[in-house]
Amino acid sequence: MSSAIRAGAAVGVALLGATLTSCAASDPDSGRRAERSESSYRDGEYTATGWYGSLPSHHDVTLTIRNDTVQSVRITTPAEDPTSLEHQQRFAQALPDAIVGRDVDALDIDRLAGASGCSEGFMNALEQIKSAAFRSPADS
Repeated sequence: MSSAIRAGAAVGVALLGATLTSCAASDPDSGRRAERSESSYRDGEYTATGWYGSLPSHHDVTLTIRNDTVQSVRITTPAEDPTSLEHQQRFAQALPDAIVGRDVDALDIDRLAGASGCSEGFMNALEQIKSAAFRSPADS
C-alpha cells in the first residue's frame, strides 16, 4: 500500500473518530451548569404552598436541591373533593419522574398526568422555593 493511501486512511479514521465523539449523548442541563461558576441556589430542603384554581386549591411542595438540581420532591394531596383529590394524587405520583435530577431553572411543568391545575400550583410553589433558595452575591 502506498504511503499516500495509508495517510488518507489515517485521516479518514481520525475524522470518523472525531465525528463519533461529537455524537455522544449529553446532559441538556450541563451547559447551563457549566455557564455558571457556582450554584445559583443554596443546597437544602425548601417547602412552599402552591395555590391554583377557583376554589382555591393548593398543595404543599417540598424540594431538596443540591448543586441547582432537584434531588427529591414531596407534594401533599389535601383536596376533599373526590375528583380534585384524584387529580392531585395522579399529579403527585407522576411529579418525581418529571423533575428529579433536573436543573431547577429548567423546570416548566404545564400539564402532568392530565392535571393542568396541579401544574399551576406546583409552578407557584416552585417560584417561592426558588426565591427562598436563591444565592445572592452577598452569600458568596
